[in-house]
This record gives sequence, structure tokens and C-alpha cells, in this order.
Amino acid sequence: MKVVYDPDKDILQITFVETIIEETAQIAPGLVLDYDEDGNVIGLELVNASTKMDNPHTISYLIGEANTDKPKLSGQG
Repeated sequence: MKVVYDPDKDILQITFVETIIEETAQIAPGLVLDYDEDGNVIGLELVNASTKMDNPHTISYLIGEANTDKPKLSGQG
């Protein structure tokens, strides 16, 4: 996994798999997903990152229990 923050463009990119990006789709304002040829998500991009996160210059990586206490995904009953 690779995380890049470009302060000049204010874009945060997270790449899960280094491969050719076959398709890109904006799924919400400023949130872009990259897909491989099989339709798997291989990365994401957050546009105007400094307005959507506390500090894009600081990143912490933790291994532990995932936060699963969230509302259900739309479309799942």
C-alpha cells in the first residue's frame, strides 16, 4: 500500500495494489475510486483533502480491531 499527499494539488491518494488503472469513478464529491481490469478497487483519491481531514501531513497506521459500529450501508437491509 502506498499513501501520497500532494500539498500543491491538495490531493491524497491511497494505492492498494500497484497495477494499471483501467477505470476511475467519482463515487461522492471529491472521492474517486480506481479500478483494475477485473473491476477490483485498487486505490482511492480524496480531492481537497485538507478540507476533509484533520491534517493531511500527518498519517498514522494502526493494526487492530476495525471500527464496525457504523450505520448500515445504503441498500443493505
